[in-house]
Amino acid sequence: MGRSPCCEKAHTNKGAWTKEEDQLLIAYIKAHGEGCWRSLPKAAGLQRCGKSCRLRWINYLRPDLKRGNFTGEEDELIIKLHRMIGNKWSVIAGRLPGRTDNEIKNYWNTHIKRKLMARGLDPKTHLPIDGCSDHSALSSDRQTVSVAAAPQSEETFQPSVQENRLQTICFCYLLGFQGSEACSCHKSYAKSFVSFQYPPLEEGQQA
Repeated sequence: MGRSPCCEKAHTNKGAWTKEEDQLLIAYIKAHGEGCWRSLPKAAGLQRCGKSCRLRWINYLRPDLKRGNFTGEEDELIIKLHRMIGNKWSVIAGRLPGRTDNEIKNYWNTHIKRKLMARGLDPKTHLPIDGCSDHSALSSDRQTVSVAAAPQSEETFQPSVQENRLQTICFCYLLGFQGSEACSCHKSYAKSFVSFQYPPLEEGQQA
């Protein structure tokens, strides 16, 4: 079952509101409050739809409406709230006293969108318009840096068999086993290791 219409459309006025109708609506709400919008038109002597009365009051006639241009502070608050909750205009209007959700929505579409785009921001996501390309480039740069800074493989640092052999033989030389079967290196190699390895044992010392 559908919802019953709020009024008989065949007997309601449409189009622009007249000053007389505005005065009837204002006088009734001042005396009785807003009440039920479905029954208000008949009680106020208006041949208007209840929805039309509600929108006329909220958007044009209520005394706490804030007239004039939006301030810079209101602009930034709208941007901040939209970034947090999106197109929930009625909620945003609740944070801006005197402003209506319809007014804020229209102002967003006609002014604030352009303002954000002039800043280089996407009005939907509030992210930089070229953020995707910059992020890709940044990721590519990070990968390049990571590859360049990566350590070489173990094979690069492994000494050759000849170097291992010389170091082993020279170590034997430094322990004092000169001329033994294990020590077959030349003194020129041995001297190059003396400066930073253990000195050879003196005669009579024990290892």
